[in-house]
Amino acid sequence: MVLSSVQFRGQLTTCSYSRTYKSNRVFCCRIAFAVMDLPVCLIENQEGNKLVVNKKALQILHGINQPVVVVAIVGKYRTGKSYLMNKLAGQRKGFALGSTVESKTKGIWMWCVPHPTMADHTLVLLDTEGLGDVQKGDSKNDAWIFSLAVLLSSTLIYNSVGTIDQQAMDQLHYVTELTELIKVKSPSAKEINDEDDGADFKRVFPSFIWCVRDFTLSLEVDGKSITEDDYLQNSLMLKRGTSKKVQEYNLPRECIRHYFHSHKCFVFDRPADKEGLNKLDQIPESQLEPDFLHQTEKFLSYVYKNSQIKTLAGGYPLNGRLLGNLALTYVEAILSGSVPCMENAVLTLAKLENSRAVTEAVSKYESKMNEQIDQFPTETQEDFLKLHQESEKEAVKIFMNQSFKDENQEFQAKLIELLLEKQKEYSQSNEMASIKKCRTVIQQLSMNMEKRILEGYYSKPGGHKYFAEDKQKLIDEYHQSQRKGVKALEVLQEFLKEKENVETAILQADQSLTDKEKQIKEQRAQAEAANREKQILEENKKCLEKQMEDQKRSFKEQEEMMLQKMEEERKKIIAENEWLIKEKLKEQEAMLKEGFNKQCDMLSDQINSLRRQNEEASRGSIFGDILSAVLPGAVGQLFGRLLK
Repeated sequence: MVLSSVQFRGQLTTCSYSRTYKSNRVFCCRIAFAVMDLPVCLIENQEGNKLVVNKKALQILHGINQPVVVVAIVGKYRTGKSYLMNKLAGQRKGFALGSTVESKTKGIWMWCVPHPTMADHTLVLLDTEGLGDVQKGDSKNDAWIFSLAVLLSSTLIYNSVGTIDQQAMDQLHYVTELTELIKVKSPSAKEINDEDDGADFKRVFPSFIWCVRDFTLSLEVDGKSITEDDYLQNSLMLKRGTSKKVQEYNLPRECIRHYFHSHKCFVFDRPADKEGLNKLDQIPESQLEPDFLHQTEKFLSYVYKNSQIKTLAGGYPLNGRLLGNLALTYVEAILSGSVPCMENAVLTLAKLENSRAVTEAVSKYESKMNEQIDQFPTETQEDFLKLHQESEKEAVKIFMNQSFKDENQEFQAKLIELLLEKQKEYSQSNEMASIKKCRTVIQQLSMNMEKRILEGYYSKPGGHKYFAEDKQKLIDEYHQSQRKGVKALEVLQEFLKEKENVETAILQADQSLTDKEKQIKEQRAQAEAANREKQILEENKKCLEKQMEDQKRSFKEQEEMMLQKMEEERKKIIAENEWLIKEKLKEQEAMLKEGFNKQCDMLSDQINSLRRQNEEASRGSIFGDILSAVLPGAVGQLFGRLLK
């Protein structure tokens, strides 16, 4: 493995990462990534076995915007877990290796590295505290560590020594406690659907890999060679009978088969002699057993190729920030004395992410508008709305990409409301820019007129005629001036209104005009002023109408984007259910072959329930049905108020 570029802990940099296998296959990727030169503790196991999420680890995760593939390892202490995780990180050292009976890893440690085979993805490695540490003396704490590894990972590795026998199964008793330590549905959802939580574990649990270290048996059954996977499947076969002993034998095996959607096995020879085991991270690989090295490379290749992106129920992929928030949510639930609930965790994450999506979308709108603010004042209202629409589209795109499970469109309605406020602010800025520009133009154009007024130039016979000519010239030149903006008429009217008393005084003092002529000219000036007021009112009315049309357009576009997103989410749910149905059918077929009819019937009920869910989801695909469901939401209510 080669990791190029200078590494600084937590610093954003670009790395080229490659690994060459014995098969001469080379994987490489080049991505921006918050480099970690050493692991950090993600979840600390503090004095009194209190679990606490490390703020430094959260900061690192919050800096990772790429999808994450999360691989966690669990097992008894001093079984070589950390060695495998270091190899997955492409290093010899990193996670602490224990060569004594003392457990080296406390809590859950994390190492984030560029994924060696998936460009623009991050591989998050979680090394857990050794289970069954006699010095700790708290099996409940071990159970929570195991549960958190399950909840946070997309691939779970169970590491044991020797063989897969009953003792090894007994040491994996934590898997039988998962239904007590993890809930998929909230209590309110359980009232509607009273199905056992374990039935849904396969949907949300990671894939399962069993690594057997220091394996000395031959992979044979009745003189015939079998694969490592066959060895695991044979070890997971159930016994018939109803006695307590049989039930205890079957329970961990049933849980592994029922909860995890894939089961893979790797066996490893002893890597070195006893002296070499004590310094496994120090001796050259050339001094390790060739078979062990080959088995390790095979394991690494499989994990890199088959470990999936960590997702929430519904197929929503996690990035580092969401993974960190997920860990925090679960640990807080444990500390509060409650059981971590996946559904509640998803809702909590959705609120956090949707709130962030609103903030980033509004920030994007402001950024785009600020880039174009040099175009203020815009010549027309249409020009301003065009700038607004371009910025709004970018903002809504960000929100749609980042948000998920926005119940009743609460956050989308909030975004619309904030964007309308921002639009109003920028519209006012555009108007103020127009007023400033127009006043400057009038000030320049009226300089000669103002001078003549001060000098008394118009205070003579025929003076009103000269004033009227200068005024009309100013009006004509003002209209010819470019980019005055949307307040051009109002500012002109404001100026002319200021000059009404001056004009009246000039008119009354003009001895060349009869009283009748003065009256006619005064009425004409009043008519012109009234006409300008009418024009202003009509312009304002048109602007309001255009603004309402723009709001309707915005609502329509967002509605269509929302419906498209709902349709995509619906298809994801159907696809996820179809995948789960296939997995349960495979499990049912295996149970049927082994003669366990009761389990087959239970699986049939679960499969039928999933099929009913898909039938209901398929009926919801009709555009009108979705639309009728959406309109009563917060977005519909908001626009109902706006468009009244």
